[in-house]
Amino acid sequence: MPHDRPAFALSLQRLCDMFPPSAPRMMNHMNRANDCSAAAVRGASIVRILLAAVPLLFAAQTATAGDRPVSFRTDVMAVLSKAGCNQGTCHGNSNGKGGFKLSLRGDDPEFDFAALSRDLSARRINPARPADSLLLLKPTMQLAHEGGRRFDVDSQEYRILHDWIAGGMRNDRETALSVTSLQVAPRQQIVTGLEAEVPLHVQATFSDGSSRDVTSLAVYEPSEPIVDISRDGVVKAERYGEVTVAVRFLNQRFPVRLAYIPDRPDYAWQGPEESNEIDRLVFAKLRSLKINPSPVCDDTVFVRRAYPDLLGHPPTGDEARRFVEDESSSKRAALIEELLQRPEFSEFQAVKWADLLRIEEKTLDRKGVENFHGWVRQQIARNTPMDEFARQLIAARGSTYAQPPSNYYRAMRDPLMRAESTAQVFLGLRLQCAKCHNHPFDRWTQDDYYGWASLFAGVDYKILENRRRDRNDKHEFVGEQIVWIDPARRVKDPRTGANAPPRFLDDTAPENGEDPLLALADWVTRPDNPYFAKLMVNRVWHQLFGRGIVQPIDDFRMTNPPVNPELLDWLADDFVASGYDLRHTIRTIMNSKVYQLSSEPNDTNAADETNGSRAVVRRLDAEQLLDAIAQVIGAPVEFNGYPAGTRATQIAGVHAIRPRYKRPTAGDEFLMLFGKPPRLQSCDCERSNEPTLAQTFELISGPMVDNLLTQSNNHLSRWITAGHSDEEIIGNLYWTVLSRPPSGMETRAAQEHLQRSDDRRRAYEDLLWSLLNAAEFSLRR
Repeated sequence: MPHDRPAFALSLQRLCDMFPPSAPRMMNHMNRANDCSAAAVRGASIVRILLAAVPLLFAAQTATAGDRPVSFRTDVMAVLSKAGCNQGTCHGNSNGKGGFKLSLRGDDPEFDFAALSRDLSARRINPARPADSLLLLKPTMQLAHEGGRRFDVDSQEYRILHDWIAGGMRNDRETALSVTSLQVAPRQQIVTGLEAEVPLHVQATFSDGSSRDVTSLAVYEPSEPIVDISRDGVVKAERYGEVTVAVRFLNQRFPVRLAYIPDRPDYAWQGPEESNEIDRLVFAKLRSLKINPSPVCDDTVFVRRAYPDLLGHPPTGDEARRFVEDESSSKRAALIEELLQRPEFSEFQAVKWADLLRIEEKTLDRKGVENFHGWVRQQIARNTPMDEFARQLIAARGSTYAQPPSNYYRAMRDPLMRAESTAQVFLGLRLQCAKCHNHPFDRWTQDDYYGWASLFAGVDYKILENRRRDRNDKHEFVGEQIVWIDPARRVKDPRTGANAPPRFLDDTAPENGEDPLLALADWVTRPDNPYFAKLMVNRVWHQLFGRGIVQPIDDFRMTNPPVNPELLDWLADDFVASGYDLRHTIRTIMNSKVYQLSSEPNDTNAADETNGSRAVVRRLDAEQLLDAIAQVIGAPVEFNGYPAGTRATQIAGVHAIRPRYKRPTAGDEFLMLFGKPPRLQSCDCERSNEPTLAQTFELISGPMVDNLLTQSNNHLSRWITAGHSDEEIIGNLYWTVLSRPPSGMETRAAQEHLQRSDDRRRAYEDLLWSLLNAAEFSLRR
């Protein structure tokens, strides 16, 4: 009997609406059914399809997740994240895995819905028999799965996926609730001992105001591998330490900070008297962790610490002796103030900024390097407020020779590079990940990224001349350029091909017709900007302690919280209140007891390197170490393109004369060997301070040190020529090299060495060489 084609088509259309991935195949059946010549054959096949679908019609009406209908956007997407399916190491990889690709960490639910329900003719799901779907068979290891078992058949994850498939695999893009916030309890906790478990409870709030417990579907990512976290959010420590657990549910994240400390039943606070608010905040946290700080360092250590930290080189022997022998109770504060006013302070700070601002000769040319570096040094010397310093750089334009700040943009030739560098240098935000997908560890989306980049799209260059020596190197520029702004230019969003409207990272935008870079400069340096001031004081803290309150120092994100949030907030507020005064912040920190603590550990703080309980021993930077060697020997080091007597901390760029055109001097090679960066990135991470075997060989047997020791006009030559006694020269060596007097044992050992030697000059060279290779010389402690 011929079937009723209109009613039959309506039934098929309803099935197509319910089963989107099957729609092409069902519509194909429907079209064929319209062909009367094949109605009988086709009709029997279609009736079988309809009969098979009848149970699914009822299942679609009753499929639930608990007491709610299963939602693809909030339930299925959460399962894919919980199981790790959309991680970068699995199907979230840019190329997918095994022919199956998902968006990274659930960035794009629409893409994932298509991948699950339509890709490869929907072969991964079986609506007639949901339990036979590859989406369930593989992660439960009922079929071979390279990613291993992700959940069990009796798990919540399995039930959600099964019910979603059985319910018709609906795409609820129009009706799904979005997650507006995430709350986790506890948000921080100090745990005594390793036996105690910390259960985390995660509550998600949705766009309709409702909330529910999502503890079992949240993802838990510890910052350090010292804890084990169950699928239900129970944290158990494997060793002592502090850890941040990033709790993630769909697009929301929440950091939980846990500290595991040993039981110290007899603990009693023992610390120096507080000098300022820094001490109060640091010591308060140490008390909570049952950690006692080391004692305050002695004068010889302090003077040896303050000079390199502020000037980039150690004190001379006379300076060290004068300070140590001074009996004034305020001499440390007086020394700090004196050093802050010396010209070497500006030179050393200019080195730090030159690394970040890419001041190197290949892209800026030699004159641009000298002009830009000189401008930075001048701003520091004038104590220009750091907000004004940043504003001049961000809004810079004009001749790279006549307007030195414009070289900031000369080194970055495309808007994406400018956007990423500016965010990292002035806000401490690493936006690079959001270029290709929403940031996996922060709140930044691709919309944020391209809107931010569009602010920099108008920067353009008028190249007046290019006298580069290498005609094949398109990245080398030698000659004046004009940086100018075309406010009409935009960055195109590669996802849409449309111009991305410029906007700041708080979703506000410049006014129509407003200069985007001037508006940006004002936005970055606003007192209420949550990033600028904190980044500036964090850089200072890193310079003085070797580690930031946020570490890495230019990676501010919710999932990388500060080790002491109250301290960072106070320093930033104090910095803003001072008028963004760099010297004020440095002075405040250095006058604290925390800065002046010894590096000698005690029973409670031996394992602590993050909370300021003691000074952390570290190697001097390349420039600091080379200037120290030259200073204590009393012989200058040569650098290509610079006059004799130039210190490493006075060098404006990287290579004044490129190595291909002239062999580097021993000084140039030393700086590269010990980690001076090539300045190709706007990141503190480019500088290396890690010790290597080659560095050891350079210090103990390198030709540069030997040549300096044997020069006829160095300190040894002058002391011997002046007729100083052995005892005087030994004392001079210790004060000059180590900023302290020799001990009685050291004096006797030196005298015995001199007496055994037939060559007095050579013996002194050996003694000086041994002091240069002492850890006390090359380490900042």
